[in-house]
Amino acid sequence: MVTIKEIAKAVGVSSATVSRVLNYDPALSISPAKRQAIIETAEALNYETPRNRNKANGQTAPSLLTKLVIVHFLEPSDEIADPYYVGVRLGIENRCRDLKTEIVKVFHSDALPEASLLESASGVIVIGKHSDNEIEWLQRHAQQVVFADFDPKIDRIDSVLSDMGIATLKVLDALKASGYRRIGFIGSHEKLNGTVTPFGEKRCAAYIDWQKQQGTFDPDLLALADCSSGQSLRLETGYRLARDLLALAEKPDVIVTSNDNMAIGTYRAIQEAGLSIPDDIGVISFNDIPVAQFLMPPLSTVRVHGEHIGEVAVDLLLERLSGRTYGKQVHISTELIHRESCRNAMKS
Repeated sequence: MVTIKEIAKAVGVSSATVSRVLNYDPALSISPAKRQAIIETAEALNYETPRNRNKANGQTAPSLLTKLVIVHFLEPSDEIADPYYVGVRLGIENRCRDLKTEIVKVFHSDALPEASLLESASGVIVIGKHSDNEIEWLQRHAQQVVFADFDPKIDRIDSVLSDMGIATLKVLDALKASGYRRIGFIGSHEKLNGTVTPFGEKRCAAYIDWQKQQGTFDPDLLALADCSSGQSLRLETGYRLARDLLALAEKPDVIVTSNDNMAIGTYRAIQEAGLSIPDDIGVISFNDIPVAQFLMPPLSTVRVHGEHIGEVAVDLLLERLSGRTYGKQVHISTELIHRESCRNAMKS
């Protein structure tokens, strides 16, 4: 019977690397070509994995992740309206497809999902913001829970997201370096646990702090949705708030919007006002949804890697199922994408 050591020698890697590849260790950093070489060599030498040896003995080793429940903070219509969150979900689903994992999707509704649905799953990935009561309920009924695009601020709970505060500072520094001085902001307040926190949303808070540090804060340049119901960062909201900024006696020379949907609404308001992008006013946003590059002019935006957030959420869940006992919070970096909606080349 061929051994792991023999496979390692044939491929030119360590025995530990071979073992981790053949056991599908999600935390292993290795090139796809090297991973494929290990798998093909093991097959060529007729290596029997412990799982296959168990089968030969009449035993079947259980799969780590046989069934996954995705719990979404949005209703289906809201998710469709925001391609970023579609990307997060597809990242989860694509990773699970590779693992041959059954997926059950639960979108937001007034009622909590059936507890038995969570209890029968290997784990649950929760997309987006959830209240403290919902988090406690999910922990109580799920075997393992990972949050994607939200950090519940509980050390023992795994989460993966991008730091939108840092991303906002990146945008504002780049705009300043490009000569913009009167920078407007369109976004929303923060709503969580049924309570609205004025100016508490990460991008909004970072904008206010940055402007105050620069000595340039002007509350007239801040246009925020009240987020009293539903998903507030929509095209229609961006259009309405942009009109408020354009009605100022001294208009902003660039507008930062909290997501690309709001930027699309902002484009419409600017064009209806007879103004040109970027000659009269610039626009920059967050998420880099597919349509952003096809707007006229193409939209400058911060690329938030939604699909990678989804993929890493699955990997965190696999680590938990493999025995990790401590909490892990992962931040996925963002990328500033300069296109023609802002004048001058911005430094990323």
